[in-house]
Amino acid sequence: MPMTTTATVQGDDKAYQLSPEIKKYTLRDVGFTPTKTGNFQVVRSLDPSSPYQNGIKLKITIDKDLKKFRMSITDPNGLQAINIFKGKNPDQVEQYQYFIDNLIERKVLAVK
Repeated sequence: MPMTTTATVQGDDKAYQLSPEIKKYTLRDVGFTPTKTGNFQVVRSLDPSSPYQNGIKLKITIDKDLKKFRMSITDPNGLQAINIFKGKNPDQVEQYQYFIDNLIERKVLAVK
């Protein structure tokens, strides 16, 4: 999936964009780590019982210029996109919203 200026996850009715106030040090503060290519990436488990279990994951990658990004919710292997909004586990949706709300509050993302 290519990086774009606007992204959404499967099933979410909201689209997100990078905040104009985004800073590299804020990315590190909220858990993003630099990749070998210089991009920033975070992978968060959406399992409400334990963030350390190998469950459904939210993955966000931001390019090194802080202009484009991509986000997806994947299966435990990270190979297939999953729609948690039609699933049977509302706790996963709550975990997703909590993390996205934190990124909006910290001025990493903005609602489009």
